[in-house]
Amino acid sequence: MGKELPHVRNKSQRRRNPEPGMITEKLRLHSDDHAHTPAGTLYVVATPIGNLEDISLRAIRILREVHLIAAEDTRRTRILLDNYRIPTPLTSLYDHNEAKKSGLLLGRLQKGEDVAYVSDAGTPGISDPGYILVRKAISCGIRVVPIPGASALIAALSVSGLPMDNFVFHGFLPAKQIRRKQLLASLQQEEKTLVFYESPRRLLSSLQDIHEVLGDREVVVSREMTKIYEKFLRGPAGKLITELRGAATRGEVTLIVAGHSRAAPEYSDEELLQCCRQAQYAEGGGLSVRDTADRIACETGVPRRRIYRLLLSS
Repeated sequence: MGKELPHVRNKSQRRRNPEPGMITEKLRLHSDDHAHTPAGTLYVVATPIGNLEDISLRAIRILREVHLIAAEDTRRTRILLDNYRIPTPLTSLYDHNEAKKSGLLLGRLQKGEDVAYVSDAGTPGISDPGYILVRKAISCGIRVVPIPGASALIAALSVSGLPMDNFVFHGFLPAKQIRRKQLLASLQQEEKTLVFYESPRRLLSSLQDIHEVLGDREVVVSREMTKIYEKFLRGPAGKLITELRGAATRGEVTLIVAGHSRAAPEYSDEELLQCCRQAQYAEGGGLSVRDTADRIACETGVPRRRIYRLLLSS
């Protein structure tokens, strides 16, 4: 077995005590070199929620070009990468190691490497890991770039048939019934469309709680979106409970629930005519029948046709 070379210096190699100015200059040069090293970019990349074709050309390019891909589940991401022949190295970053692993990724970014982050499916950070990594990158002055794509909540909303101009997303409903009912109770007066994620094994229990706490509201159950067994169930909560009772439910579920609806107050014919007279009086009698009907319909929520007919017959 060969011997190791001894760590012995001859006289010409012995370390000499450098002058203080030399130390300062070397430290300054090293600091300047590090300061001029441009940091890499963190790409937050949306991936398909089921069908592998639901990925953008830009996302494929970015995943090929970055130095490293951090993934919530490397096994699932490997399927996607193999499908598009992307050879980029993978590392894991999931709920339980995100706080620790983020520091290692930030170190590589600060050295000038580009990193992409992907979750199991859809857009990272939406009920998935990614928030801690993005937050730390921003605090370090690292450029963070979104690569948009699939999102289960947006896909479900787009085909729900319920109002989508104003909605609230609450992630996964609590697993324990007590906490689930408490959350639903806090949303009783919420007029915006409600969006939740749910486990297939808790779907029926959650629908029963929705029916009990929020009433027989319109609900859309979106299951296995973009996959072979994609299915949408629409109807009042009570009807869907009957349909799903005893049936096996598999795959990811997105629940869309109609918001609270404030019933318009009922007006008698006489009350409507009184509103019309007041409006005409306020305008000095200058409002036409058509304009009066338009104004009162807007103020009361009563159909314009009813008000118009009342004015013509009075």
